[in-house]
Amino acid sequence: MSSASTKAGGRSDGRTVGPWIPLAVLLSVSPTARLSAQGFLSQFSYDNLKPSALQVDLGPVGGNNIRGTLTGGLRLDYGFIAPHVRVLLGVSYYKADFSSAARARFAQSLDSIVNPGTPDAINLGRITWSDVTGDIDLQYVLPQGRSVTTYLGIGLGAHIRHGSGPAINGTFVQDALNSITAGLNGTIGAEVGAQRWRFTLEARGVLSSGVSTASLRSGVMYHWAGTRGGGRGTAK
Repeated sequence: MSSASTKAGGRSDGRTVGPWIPLAVLLSVSPTARLSAQGFLSQFSYDNLKPSALQVDLGPVGGNNIRGTLTGGLRLDYGFIAPHVRVLLGVSYYKADFSSAARARFAQSLDSIVNPGTPDAINLGRITWSDVTGDIDLQYVLPQGRSVTTYLGIGLGAHIRHGSGPAINGTFVQDALNSITAGLNGTIGAEVGAQRWRFTLEARGVLSSGVSTASLRSGVMYHWAGTRGGGRGTAK
């Protein structure tokens, strides 16, 4: 009797209760996960986004298809979108010579199109490639004291490239070098100073089609009145 009644209640071997256990656990955990996600997203706000500082920088840059040269940039600190996370808008420029290996590969590919089956190589002469970049970075700011701040960043950029050279100007070769492409940025850097003026040192890597680069830049940043706390890692 007891055995039958126990089976009727569904508690003898656990097969009736068992399937409900994962569901009960899921229902108990789900509200907590939702609250955690809402709490994380609630930290992001557009209310504190406003221009707060201007930075000018200069330094060497090198890449996989270009020779080393100098690059310069102008960056606008647009405030904090979340605690410790600031937004920077920037524009930078460099003009570099094609590396010998890149020029040889480019000439070989053109020769296979223009003169297929012939061993003659095209002499392209000197070729330069200029790059104007506009980018937006999100930087995680880590204050190290009253006068030192370090940061890590990631961002996206748009690259406008223009090729030129005595032998290619006005030809389809120049057209082939002109392009607009996207890039992925990664930065690590530091700011040293107090109040309005700060010295900056930054390493920046860029992955993009055609040319990927690495640069080391130094510069100065000026925080205007009312925004001195902008570099401390908290939204004001």
